[in-house]
Amino acid sequence: MKSILTPLGPKADKDTVRRHNLSLVLRAVRDEGEHGEATRAGVAARVGLTRAAVSSLVEQLMAGGFLTESGKTFSGQAGRPGTALKVARTGPAGLGVEINIDYVSVCVVDLAGAGRIRRTEHLDNRGAPADEALARAARIAARTLDAASEQELRPVGATLALPGLISGGSVRQAPNLGWNEVPAQELFADALAALRPGRPALPVASENEANLAALAELWFGDLDDVRSFLYLSGEIGVGGALVLNGELLRGAHGFAGEIGHVVVDPAGPACRCGSRGCLEQYAGQSALLRAAGIEGPGGAPGMAELERRAAGGDPRAVDAIGGAGRMLGRVLSGAVNLVDPDAVVLGGIYRGLMPWLSPPAAEELSGRVVSGLWSPGGGRLRASSVAGDAARGAAALVVQDVLDDPVAYAEPVGAAGA
Repeated sequence: MKSILTPLGPKADKDTVRRHNLSLVLRAVRDEGEHGEATRAGVAARVGLTRAAVSSLVEQLMAGGFLTESGKTFSGQAGRPGTALKVARTGPAGLGVEINIDYVSVCVVDLAGAGRIRRTEHLDNRGAPADEALARAARIAARTLDAASEQELRPVGATLALPGLISGGSVRQAPNLGWNEVPAQELFADALAALRPGRPALPVASENEANLAALAELWFGDLDDVRSFLYLSGEIGVGGALVLNGELLRGAHGFAGEIGHVVVDPAGPACRCGSRGCLEQYAGQSALLRAAGIEGPGGAPGMAELERRAAGGDPRAVDAIGGAGRMLGRVLSGAVNLVDPDAVVLGGIYRGLMPWLSPPAAEELSGRVVSGLWSPGGGRLRASSVAGDAARGAAALVVQDVLDDPVAYAEPVGAAGA
């Protein structure tokens, strides 16, 4: 049998260990703060370090602008009260920029994961050249960065959330935008830098928008103990992402999750991807509005009208949503049989359509999933949380980098003691 060796990293030196422990302490304070108050003693008990070591690490994190302390907290046990530690509400933060077919949304997330600033503009990006659409997004991002500065927040990086196949900073293919081989990351970074002369260039990364929405759902949603789920993002197209045991599955080339281009009917309508009968031709926003007989502008106005008609019992609207639900359920049943997630989460436009979309989708899942675990009303098919979206997931991805290695983002740099 051929031996497969896992590549080994370099030996951990003193500096590497300290950087790792700084990350441990920062994450512990953030997590404890979600459920109460964090103290040095409580953090030491959680991470398995001595109180003295934690105190030294806390001082460095405070000097770097990551932590603050306030007041006294009483544990009810003997001894002196501890000082409450909190993740700083100022300083390092993340910037997320979602560029979708008919809107751009930008947000700033602080170290605690809170969304602090949000700007959304409804724009039709389908007819715009890629560089123009990215420049418009950069202008919105620049205004958002100015607003962050007013709150003493310092975004240390930006992540682009983009539809389609994303790899190496480029959009390999985004059929609904009409983009092919677009160096989106570079174009956006250059446009943003030109709007902020004299300031350090902001590092920019990029990721598929459904992947980032799924991460936002994992980090901020109402999943309770669910750590393996399939996420569907309904917009003009249909995006998908798979999270297994708390980790995003990107695939060998970063293209996993393109469920919107699973073929439902080979003789069906032509799709922008070049195939025919793709799922999004039956369950995407345009397909839903067309089936419901809603003409005029799509996007938020069209979907609001569809929801209004469905709530009023309009047969054509209800039938359109039900038909989309059945197609979703058929495709989802194959995915569920393949990867066995605990739940399917429907986001984007699907969240508001769940009263009419969910029953036919659940019926298809119940009849087609071989495990027998997907009975209607079982709670495995659910709407996404309002707290999770691609822009917030994009910003939070930057914050995760800060939490992983706070030393790299400290300003000013604190003293690194023993």
